[in-house]
Amino acid sequence: MAPAATLVDLLAPLRADPARSAVLLDVDGTLAPIVRHADDASVPEPTRTRLIQVAKRYGVMACVTGRRAADARRIVSIGSIAYVGNHGGEILRPGAVAPQIDPGLERAGKRVRQFSQGLDPARFARLRVRIEDKGSILAFHWRGAPDEEAAVATLRELAAHAEHEGLATHWGRKVLELRPPVRIDKGAGVRELLREGDAAIALYVGDDVTDLDAFRALGDLVEEGRLEAAVRVGVRSPEGPAEIVDQADAVVDGPDGVRRLLDALLAP
Repeated sequence: MAPAATLVDLLAPLRADPARSAVLLDVDGTLAPIVRHADDASVPEPTRTRLIQVAKRYGVMACVTGRRAADARRIVSIGSIAYVGNHGGEILRPGAVAPQIDPGLERAGKRVRQFSQGLDPARFARLRVRIEDKGSILAFHWRGAPDEEAAVATLRELAAHAEHEGLATHWGRKVLELRPPVRIDKGAGVRELLREGDAAIALYVGDDVTDLDAFRALGDLVEEGRLEAAVRVGVRSPEGPAEIVDQADAVVDGPDGVRRLLDALLAP
């Protein structure tokens, strides 16, 4: 974890003006430990308790995730905060029943669904590759596959085929995503979330490549004068990209480090 004094100093602007501060956190690998099967992910109760307290104190709180927003709400199990899902493609407002989906993503997502109709699910099942249908995005998880090399080789073939058909591909932590050829990134989702309201200071905490887009978005918002200050915290992990550490203002170690960061936000 970053030295306590450094982290406390970085968080000082948020703590000094919580009503105008936004606390934005990734879910998997940040709040919830990475698990073999993504469906088994959960936020530990001590972390969840602190999240509830943070949400009561700070003006904006949201989880920003590659999962569907509704799935993230189920995992975090707090209905009074916002969820930015599908890497920024949808926003589930506090208390809302259904997410607000980017119209361009929804239209372009038809291409992913059409492509998926030509796939043989049994081929991936034999490799223990789990297919996750996220509406406009199709994800292939190989964590825990008996032969990960064979799984990756098959998914590389799939990625090449998808790109040939005009789809976009994204590789994450033991996951391949097939995406429509439109802009999808957490930075765009963060911008949309903060577009309304009067947040002047924002904190983002994340552990993976997709979180770098949110890091950059906060930096851009400061340069544009739409934010007074931004704090970017990287979550270090064995599988995480080096850029998370390099581009962060501070670094914590895993979900336990994130829980201590939440304690720092709640300190008197």
